[in-house]
Amino acid sequence: MADFKNVQPLAEFDWNAFESGTAEGGASHEEQEKVYDQTLGKVNEKEVVEGKVIAINKREVVVSIGYKSDGVVPTSEFRYNPDLAVGDTVEVYIENQEDKKGQLILSHRKARLSKAWDRVNTALDNKEIIKGFIKCRTKGGMIVDVFGIEAFLPGSQIDVKPIRDYDVFVGKTMEFQVVKINQEYKNVVVSHKALIEAELEAQKQQIMSQLQKGQVLEGTVKNITSYGVFIDLGGVDGLIHITDLSWGRVSDPKEVVQLDQKLNVVILDFDEEKKRIALGLKQLTPHPWDALDSELKVGDKVHGKVVVMADYGAFVEIAQGVEGLIHVSEMSWSQHLRSAQEFLKVGDEVEAVILTLDRQERKMSLGIKQLKDDPWKDIAEKYPVGSKHTGKVRNFTNFGVFVELEEGVDGLIHISDLSWTKKIKHPSEFTQLGAPIEVVVLEIDQDNRRLSLGHKQLEENPWDVFETVFTEGSVHEGTITELLEKGAVVQLEYGVEGFATPKHLQKEDGSKAQEGEKLPFKVIEFNKDSKRIILSHSRTFEDSQREEKRAERKARAPKKDAKEETPKIQNQAATNSLGDNDALAALKAAMESGE
Repeated sequence: MADFKNVQPLAEFDWNAFESGTAEGGASHEEQEKVYDQTLGKVNEKEVVEGKVIAINKREVVVSIGYKSDGVVPTSEFRYNPDLAVGDTVEVYIENQEDKKGQLILSHRKARLSKAWDRVNTALDNKEIIKGFIKCRTKGGMIVDVFGIEAFLPGSQIDVKPIRDYDVFVGKTMEFQVVKINQEYKNVVVSHKALIEAELEAQKQQIMSQLQKGQVLEGTVKNITSYGVFIDLGGVDGLIHITDLSWGRVSDPKEVVQLDQKLNVVILDFDEEKKRIALGLKQLTPHPWDALDSELKVGDKVHGKVVVMADYGAFVEIAQGVEGLIHVSEMSWSQHLRSAQEFLKVGDEVEAVILTLDRQERKMSLGIKQLKDDPWKDIAEKYPVGSKHTGKVRNFTNFGVFVELEEGVDGLIHISDLSWTKKIKHPSEFTQLGAPIEVVVLEIDQDNRRLSLGHKQLEENPWDVFETVFTEGSVHEGTITELLEKGAVVQLEYGVEGFATPKHLQKEDGSKAQEGEKLPFKVIEFNKDSKRIILSHSRTFEDSQREEKRAERKARAPKKDAKEETPKIQNQAATNSLGDNDALAALKAAMESGE
């Protein structure tokens, strides 16, 4: 402990000057402070200076810039740099030299912003690696704080592999490379993927140089698409096409593999220049055709599931990777080939008969109609000539109607065998598709699978009766139903139609008969074989007029004696040969004048 007993006061110390605030030499306290201030660094508000971190807590970072007081910066402004430590040099913007508490107010964010644009442009030009803080998610990617600027990080530029959870990156500080700047809109795009691609490229070159066709490698399912699966082989990607996933048909690759699944694959092909690798998974297992039962042969029955439908047929999988085709013609005995979708659909379980089997070509054709008896096998017993049946109208042609008696058995009704009386131009005038129709079997052609059917034969031929009704010279009421260039169609009673030529359509007043008129017609010709009736309206009044003229001429003729009227004929044989006697001559003259 020091001994202060012998310490004496300075004899020349000016106590009055000390109390008045002046120092030795007459300097005042204010002057001394001014001199002290001059020893500190000079700072100006609104400028950027460098400072040294002297303390860090949860809320504030204390920074010394060589001023009489230290400044504080919110800790949140250093989120992009979680490695900040005491002693680090940082740039700060002087907001205020002294607030109400005498505190120096600084901003690190503004200091970064003031130089940020120059920095990002320099980073782009020099391809620098910079640090950034991922602030939040946005549409299509992330928002990154780079030098205080909000830059955009596309989702595709986060990593070389697809990112399924973006949220795990929020709040992280990562290294980036500036890849694009829009000077007009001040937009900055950064990439983390670009930093690792160069390294991966070197790895790819090394891996590609060691690849060989047929080589089996272990990989990880990286991505699944509708057309295949991408496999990570440890720095380089390969594609398993959907057709190389399984020997069976695959509609969705997710049925076979899952994301992040590890599996063995075989190299089918690769292109070093394009960095493309074709991989296979099914090739690691034997082909199902090789394991197919060796006893299986044509004629055997098999069970399977419809896996693919087409208009021409259905593909049925009888074992995984082993398919057979059921052509639409083998689905039904019907001769009317329709779409296969009318018989089967995907997912149907079916039983079929093997029709052809080629193990070398790995092809098989199947049939399901063979499970039923061929309806034409005993057609003559089931549908004998003359038998009557009810069928279904299946199709029309210009010459007739196709009628289905049962599945696989069709017959044709010729248009002439539809009706005894109606003149049918097209079968659709007589019936309609899908309608039931009664038929008679007229003829069977088993070899060509053809039936000739009739409909009018269900009734007796009415022309046998018509022959006695529409005799030549008889008159009947008729309605003109159609006018043609060569004449008119006339509807008679009993549903019979006749025909009149134009000259026989002239009316008594000299006009022509019109369509729809109901008039008397005389039958001038009847032909049962051709079912033809020729009519005349003109004859109905012309013949009566001739009879009247004949009667008038007969009444005006002079009376003769009985001897003259009835000449003696002594020889009967002679009368048969006398064509020029007076009686015959008079009759002949009368007939000629009547005509």
